[in-house]
Amino acid sequence: MLTEREIESCYLGQFIPLHYHHNMLMDSRRMEGFKAAIERTVFAGARVLELGGGTGVLSWFAAQKAEKVWCVEFNPELVAESRRLLARNRNGHKVEVVHADAFEYLPPEPVDVVICEMIHVGMLREKQVQVIEAFKRRYRERFGPKLPVFVPEAVIMAVQPLQQEYDFAGFQAPIVQFQEPSAIQAGSSELSPPAVYSILDFTTPVAEAIQWEGSFPVMQDGCVNALRFITKNILAVVMEQGETIDWLNHYMVLPLEEPVQVEAGDTLRVSFQYRAGGSIPSLQNALRAVRVTHDAARLVEERIAA
Repeated sequence: MLTEREIESCYLGQFIPLHYHHNMLMDSRRMEGFKAAIERTVFAGARVLELGGGTGVLSWFAAQKAEKVWCVEFNPELVAESRRLLARNRNGHKVEVVHADAFEYLPPEPVDVVICEMIHVGMLREKQVQVIEAFKRRYRERFGPKLPVFVPEAVIMAVQPLQQEYDFAGFQAPIVQFQEPSAIQAGSSELSPPAVYSILDFTTPVAEAIQWEGSFPVMQDGCVNALRFITKNILAVVMEQGETIDWLNHYMVLPLEEPVQVEAGDTLRVSFQYRAGGSIPSLQNALRAVRVTHDAARLVEERIAA
């Protein structure tokens, strides 16, 4: 029987099938974004640590400039695969694949850059926040207060009310769906613009608890039966150009247990809470949406003005 720690570690992606990691290599948006950010962040002669290395590709990007890269991976299958792939690539010898737990490992000396891609939409399931916060504590205790640069540097999360189709060849099934951001979502009607509900900056302390309550102006008549969660990862900040290098996760659409009929001009109040690294159902069960009619909202505004 698995221990509590072993069950928890499944959320780190350590036991995701190998072919899923191969699919990530074929995700051009992810690959191009991280390559650009790592090329921007890692300087010649730098020392780099990757927490949760997978196939080793992000460590390999860093190795093109870095003097030394430590690539930490806990899954023995991925340790073997990353070593196999790195051996086939130029400068792969600069990467030392370390079979260790990202929650516990520290490099033998200070590093300049830390790469950590344990990211799920909404910062759910995988332990990005916990791993980075634990690393920062251990690192400061051994090497002092100055922290390395993190890739990604920050995460911006937003939510949006939808009317979502759940008809599958006549079979009605309100299920969790993931959507490609660059594709037209024919079955999704956007009833309000998205609203940012959380910004995580990894250079500062990041809390696991995420809680939000906000209001949306309803733009058209419909039935709010789902919420779309949007996660933009700020991989690097290009200060001199006032730009960022980003990676947008797949959208996650969660059905509401109680759909809400709305009309244009209404206000939709939404609330939820969850913990970073928690399960998708933990967020889904916390979703609340309430309609405020246009007349009621106007009455409240008039009372405030008076």
